[in-house]
Amino acid sequence: MSNQSIQTVSTSSDKLKITLAIVAAVAGIISFYVLVGQPKYVRLGALVGGVVVAAILILISQLGRDLVAFAKESVREAKKVVWPTRKEAGQMTAVVFGFVFIMAIFLFTTDKVLEYLIMNVILGLK
Repeated sequence: MSNQSIQTVSTSSDKLKITLAIVAAVAGIISFYVLVGQPKYVRLGALVGGVVVAAILILISQLGRDLVAFAKESVREAKKVVWPTRKEAGQMTAVVFGFVFIMAIFLFTTDKVLEYLIMNVILGLK
């Protein structure tokens, strides 16, 4: 992963693009609800159109280019991960289930011992 510091939107053109993207997305959502009497494909077209315009505006800004670069770098890093084999995954799953079973028995036993001590020895209710 890169060690780049977090940067805010600095140029006025990027601020304008992001503002217009927000406006386009909100306009698409509002138009979906305003066009109640229209057919569904018109309503969905307005919604998708607003979201697509917003996505395009974001992607042409510096923030969008940085986001795309980050996504590409993330995919490249994910390809470097050494994934466990099917056998190793099965073994790890068995270990987890075994541990959970042992902890369940321990907690059940602890609960019953404390219940006996509190109810019978301390309170004398049973």
